[in-house]
Amino acid sequence: MDSKTPGLFEKIESAFSVFSVALLCLLPFMQLISERLFHIPVLGIEGAMVNTAFLFACFTAIITWRKQKHICIAAIDEFAPDAVKKIVNALKAAVISLVLTALFFSSFSEFFAVFGPDDKIWGVPLYFFFGVLPLAYGVMLVLAVMQKKNIAFSVLGIVLGCLISAGPIGGLFYHLFNMESPAFLSSIDLFWLDFSAKAFPYAVVLFIVFAFLGVPLFIVISAVSYVAFSQGGGYVEMLSLEAYSILTDKSIAAIPLFTMAGYILSKGSAGSSLVEVFKTCFGWFKGGFLVAAVVVTTFFTTFTGVSGVTILALGSLLTIVLTGAGYSKTRAESLITASGALGLLFPPSLAIIMYGTTNYFSVDVFELFKGAVIPGSILAVSMIVLGIFFDKDTHRIPFSLKNALHALKHAAFELLLPIFIIAGYFSGFFSLFQAAAFAVLYTFCIGVWVRRDYSFKDAVSIIVESLPVTGGVLAIFGAARGLSYYLLDANVPAVLSDFVLSFVSSKYLFLFLLNCVLLLVGCLMDVYSAILIVSPLIIPIAESFGIHPVHTGVIFLMNMQLGFLTPPVGMDLFIASYAFDTPIVRVIKGILPFLLVQFIVLMLVTYIPFFTTALL
Repeated sequence: MDSKTPGLFEKIESAFSVFSVALLCLLPFMQLISERLFHIPVLGIEGAMVNTAFLFACFTAIITWRKQKHICIAAIDEFAPDAVKKIVNALKAAVISLVLTALFFSSFSEFFAVFGPDDKIWGVPLYFFFGVLPLAYGVMLVLAVMQKKNIAFSVLGIVLGCLISAGPIGGLFYHLFNMESPAFLSSIDLFWLDFSAKAFPYAVVLFIVFAFLGVPLFIVISAVSYVAFSQGGGYVEMLSLEAYSILTDKSIAAIPLFTMAGYILSKGSAGSSLVEVFKTCFGWFKGGFLVAAVVVTTFFTTFTGVSGVTILALGSLLTIVLTGAGYSKTRAESLITASGALGLLFPPSLAIIMYGTTNYFSVDVFELFKGAVIPGSILAVSMIVLGIFFDKDTHRIPFSLKNALHALKHAAFELLLPIFIIAGYFSGFFSLFQAAAFAVLYTFCIGVWVRRDYSFKDAVSIIVESLPVTGGVLAIFGAARGLSYYLLDANVPAVLSDFVLSFVSSKYLFLFLLNCVLLLVGCLMDVYSAILIVSPLIIPIAESFGIHPVHTGVIFLMNMQLGFLTPPVGMDLFIASYAFDTPIVRVIKGILPFLLVQFIVLMLVTYIPFFTTALL
């Protein structure tokens, strides 16, 4: 993938994405005003919003690919000799081209069958929206081939991709030329279906290896899904159908907007304003600055949904604040890193939205929000208490009511944002989508016209800059949904449940084993992939032991945020190493006390359900 693409193309894709963001923000408010104030329903607006969100997801996936920002597991081959790296990069180029080719043909074939000419939204045929998906795969494939270093292997991948796409290509012959699939294509397709059935377990292992070599996770998940559907009968077009299904879900559409709101906040003066509030209000007692650091990092992660963004955006600022208060640099960086993922447990947590949406038959998003509040609060308090234990500085800032009020006044708009969102959503005034749109418009207006942190043009540039963050997450959603569908269709949860029950009879032993497995998952997978793929598998098993679905959900999310910090491959460890310019070994050493305390809290929440069910 060559990041040096033509300027015109880059401007077009960015402009379209920003236009999509504007629509995603304005359409919910059009609905709110029309239906709340005038009691006039706007026909088709729900479909317009979710299909606009789908277009946005496709274009941001392209932007993320061009900028090489798709979510990956840290590549272990980076430590290999140059000769080994060249071989690995060549193999990666072949695999990436192979998978993108297969995805292109499977989605292009389905383009002709998924919607009829009468299926329209505001006069626009729905197949127009769906057609952007194969376009996105095609553009990413072209960008992959443009990496000239391994063009021969990329071409080899395309050839292999065409061979395993014989079924969808045969479908194109039918849709385009009204003729049956040529005999040679049918023969190739039958050979592939038979081969995939025999090689399935080996293919899964191979693709997992490629994940550790740095192949983007959505490519790896898509590859496993493609082989799974091939060996299960060949209906690989389900991958594109499921991607469209999840990316046109209203709750999912809210996620990139919340992420964008957090990103806009992190680029302005909001961080320093909030830190100043907590410095003046709590800096007079021991640990006051620690309260500021934990609350601010938690606040930002609730909106960005990605703890790494919080560490990168606020890590340096909070380190200066804590070291200025006499805290050691190592302890300061460790506290910030350990607190980065706490926001996953507080409204409007994107992870909770995702979990509830994925498992809507078992658990409600609203109930999950309530169930996670107490565990999240305990975790936050534990980080503060441990931080205070390490705080040996005796210097304190005298409390000044005048300074405190001035700081509160200056940060009033930032402090009101979560209040508006939580009150609006939980009262029923806002839908989740409307709350997300409000968050973007609110933060945009604050940064441009109230704080004047940046000009209108700069704010648009910040939105463009945030697109790879959202694009990476949305690509994972689309890929993982197909695999999740296959697992459910193959009745894997029931099989897995029977298997576990045959060996484990104790509820408490099951909970311990569940934590061990989820902690490993949290280390190796991003939270959104884990939610889509793993959570549907564990819920039926947990229910067979009489565990409340909300309790299961909170345990799952706590393990995910703890997995970000768990050595040796916790994602936040690498992000902290980059953000603080500190060797990874030193980051791990500093994080261990905080990791231990969070694990103890996890065990408390696991074995005392009261913490998750008290507010239900």
